[in-house]
Amino acid sequence: RAPRSHTLALGQGARRLHVSAAYRAKAKVAMSRFEPTSFVNYENLQSNVDIVRKRLNRPLTLSEKIVYGHLDDPHNQEIDRGRTYLRLRPDRVAMQDATAQMAMLQFISSGLPKVAVPSTIHCDHLIEAQIGGAQDLARAKDVNQEVYNFLSSAGAKYGVGFWKPGSGIIHQIILENYAYPGVMLIGTDSHTPNGGGLGAICIGVGGADAVDVMAGIPWELKCPKVIGVKLTGSLSGWTSPKDVILKVAGILTVKGGTGAIVEYHGPGVDSISCTGMATICNMGAEIGATTSVFPYNHRMRTYLEKTGRGQIAALADEYSDLLVPDEGCEYDQIIELNLDELKPHINGPFTPDLAHPVSKVGAVAEKNGWPLDVKVGLIGSCTNSSYEDMGRAASLAKQALDKGLKCKAQFTVTPGSEQIRATIERDGYAKTFRDVGGVVLANACGPCIGQWDRRDVKKGEKNTIVTSFNRNFTARNDANPATHAFVTSPEIVTALAIAGTLNFNPETDYLTAPNGEKFKLEPPTGDELPSKDFDPGQDTYQHPPADGTSLKVDVNPQSNRLQLLEPFDKWSGNDLEDMQVLIKVKGKCTTDHISAAGPWLKFRGHLDNISNNMLIGAVNSENDAINKIKNHLNGEYGGVPDVARHYKANGVSWVVVGDDNYGEGSSREHAALEPRHLGGRAIIVKSFARIHETNLKKQGLLPLTFSNSSDYDKIRPDDKISIRGLKTFTPGKPLAAVVKHSDGTEETLELNHSFNETQIEWFRAGSALNRMKSLQH
Repeated sequence: RAPRSHTLALGQGARRLHVSAAYRAKAKVAMSRFEPTSFVNYENLQSNVDIVRKRLNRPLTLSEKIVYGHLDDPHNQEIDRGRTYLRLRPDRVAMQDATAQMAMLQFISSGLPKVAVPSTIHCDHLIEAQIGGAQDLARAKDVNQEVYNFLSSAGAKYGVGFWKPGSGIIHQIILENYAYPGVMLIGTDSHTPNGGGLGAICIGVGGADAVDVMAGIPWELKCPKVIGVKLTGSLSGWTSPKDVILKVAGILTVKGGTGAIVEYHGPGVDSISCTGMATICNMGAEIGATTSVFPYNHRMRTYLEKTGRGQIAALADEYSDLLVPDEGCEYDQIIELNLDELKPHINGPFTPDLAHPVSKVGAVAEKNGWPLDVKVGLIGSCTNSSYEDMGRAASLAKQALDKGLKCKAQFTVTPGSEQIRATIERDGYAKTFRDVGGVVLANACGPCIGQWDRRDVKKGEKNTIVTSFNRNFTARNDANPATHAFVTSPEIVTALAIAGTLNFNPETDYLTAPNGEKFKLEPPTGDELPSKDFDPGQDTYQHPPADGTSLKVDVNPQSNRLQLLEPFDKWSGNDLEDMQVLIKVKGKCTTDHISAAGPWLKFRGHLDNISNNMLIGAVNSENDAINKIKNHLNGEYGGVPDVARHYKANGVSWVVVGDDNYGEGSSREHAALEPRHLGGRAIIVKSFARIHETNLKKQGLLPLTFSNSSDYDKIRPDDKISIRGLKTFTPGKPLAAVVKHSDGTEETLELNHSFNETQIEWFRAGSALNRMKSLQH
């Protein structure tokens, strides 16, 4: 056991120190992959926590310990849950390839020579599911060569590790290599909270936030509230870790966790595997939570040891009091769940918080006219692609095969990482999936984010799919708005794919074998971790050179995939007058509606090209149409981006008016960059999702909320809006909107904001990046 003052090399470094000779021989990898890339410094964490605990004079939740333990100034930081902004020093940054393009373009614009904290890029978003793993990966490498070369060379030049296409999904790689109890990591993907399954505080952010941390600037986060979820009883039978978050999503809804960390605790925690805890934390993004976390326990220790990080586990044992909540700590809200009574759930369609017990979903579907036939069952994704998930699903597939049955529905399997893929191939799970009719896809996001070349139904054809993913917004998976997508556990997906219908409860209902025999599926079983150690598969990691200053990063000016950024204009110093309402959005408007993924992912490094998808999925309140708004300069109707470009070309600034929880979902900052690029100045809504609100501020836009939410109804699609009070723009002081109607009447509405002093400086400078550059001179 290490002495208390010991500072331990983490992640790949710890793997190098402790991985067995047999494992290393099998890996056949260059040792550069195992260079130390971060440090576990519990001594510093403990010191900061002691300072804050003494100041606050009360017991701390686990979330508070890790968050406050990373304060830039623990002696003087004002701490008030839900009110003050914290200045934090995260340990690490991770970026997926679709968001890393813009993050690295912004970092290049900053003029800094090298990242200040350990950072990695993960190639997982640009691989389209079409035929099968090997063929789809080869095609992606060819189609995306320019982007992969850019990310690889930018990583090498600026000191960022690069996980090549085929390595796996960012969150699985983080869990296997970089997350550990007590670390604070930020990632440019909304499902970064996955790392909470290993006792880490992992938070999804936009690329501009990542640039702050990579630049060595303290990162700002509004001091989170803490929601406690007390678990009693234990998981068994058909109930899985996914059912915990499916149930919690039903309780809290898609915005119930906004501004809060969800902290699981209680005796039921120990019945959940480490990767199961990660599943629960991952889908916490769907309730708007800042992140979710579990306390350190023996399940995490076992996982650390199995992934070559025994030395970290030993150190975590020594500091275990630091990695669990204090006795008597207080939560802002408490939910209690008895795992003995929890039943399998399935959520959807079209929203991840519409929760149904599996036993009742068939009847609900019939009543609502949702298609009962399951066309495709899809397992895997960053939420549910662990060895345990695959094993439990395979146990059901094997039961069907033993009775001579195959899946009635199409069935796809997405391994979370190269390590998981290689291990399930070795242990026979992959063969079982293929035998039952499944296709094993590439180690990538694939259909979960709309990277799916689906051919079995026509666009507009009503159909049902069931997935073990985390999101099921309209058209998200396959670009078909008539697809009814339901999210559930891999076990239930597999059972429903075998049965071919939503109207099947595997706990009570029978299947019929080809010989006429009726049989019930036995509850799924599967090993938490492989008995023979993991097979690491192919080496897919590129470590940055010690000095990359002489390296070049080329961006072709003619490229339609990549475009260097031009700085946004500074605030003029005056109020914003007579801005046209571009669109008044009706109902749910996620970042998928604002900046669609799928086929648009290829333009994530080219701001002007991707801006052609701005708000094309949003519903226009004027006519209930999608991507059809009136151009008030010429009276004609056109697409949202086209009208915005016309306004910009004619010097007309514009605003968007929106509904509740505007910008929920993905962390993609393109949903903020695009409106800014096309001439937008303000987004006025009933309420915002956390990440999107911050992203808008970072790009110099004004995210504002109606002081009285019913004022939304007073805005007409042809209004002109002036925003007054900007010369005295200060934290906590509302702004005024003067709304001019086309009939000549006008009214003044009060608008709230959550800007602090630093963020107001971003607005004045035109963007956070502009402000950062001005401070360097």
